[in-house]
Amino acid sequence: MSFEAFSWSPLAWIGGAMLLLWLLSLILRDASIVDIFWGMGFVLVAWVSSASSEGSTAREVLVRALVTIWGVRLATHLFVRNAGKGEDPRYRAMRRRWGSRFPVVSLFTVFVLQGVFLFVVSLPVQVAINSPVPEAVRWTDILGACVWVIGFAFEGMSDGQLTAFKADPDNAGKVMDSGLWRYSRHPNYFGDALAWLGIGVIALSVPDHRWVLVGPAVMTVLLLRVSGVPLLERRMARTRPRYQEYVARTSGFLPLPPKNERVEA
Repeated sequence: MSFEAFSWSPLAWIGGAMLLLWLLSLILRDASIVDIFWGMGFVLVAWVSSASSEGSTAREVLVRALVTIWGVRLATHLFVRNAGKGEDPRYRAMRRRWGSRFPVVSLFTVFVLQGVFLFVVSLPVQVAINSPVPEAVRWTDILGACVWVIGFAFEGMSDGQLTAFKADPDNAGKVMDSGLWRYSRHPNYFGDALAWLGIGVIALSVPDHRWVLVGPAVMTVLLLRVSGVPLLERRMARTRPRYQEYVARTSGFLPLPPKNERVEA
């Protein structure tokens, strides 16, 4: 295990950004802005790492570009989706629970915690960008880029399909079960996890740094067990009467044919 391509400087930048974001959330009375920053936080890490790296390799340019594309798309999507809707219900519930203590509680349980997760998930980005070796493109770089493209396409397409579905007034109260959502209840999260696995595979090109796979592993756990699937599943079960039917026939994460089709096959 080697830490030669590791740097603490992105952590300082993340800490400063989260502190400023927290102060802005107090002014706006909206902690939801941290979710929009999530994607841009990785872009910040990529460019800070690039600025401090020695020289430039094709791997550095590739990872910086992939992370920037991913982060800008996600931040733009969330900004447009949340525009004019006020603070996310999760944070409103926290605000009611903690009352006057919410500002301090949110600093540590929302902004600092998310900053820590951001730093850990971005470890493969830092290693891939900071390491000057190997200079030549390896098969892991190509494989990782291909995995990222598939994941990014899944995430972008599923978000687009869901946005179009919600924009139709006739779909109010209905469950999205067409397109990629026919095969997975969370194709956007699957794409997100796959894209970060791709970044991790690229980072494996750097010798003796297999530990960076902790980054995509943490991202997947967050999506499946913490802030992604569990919260959305509970909300959908409360607000969509036929959601349990959808759950019964549709894979929770990996895209698979609906269960009734699998039985018939």
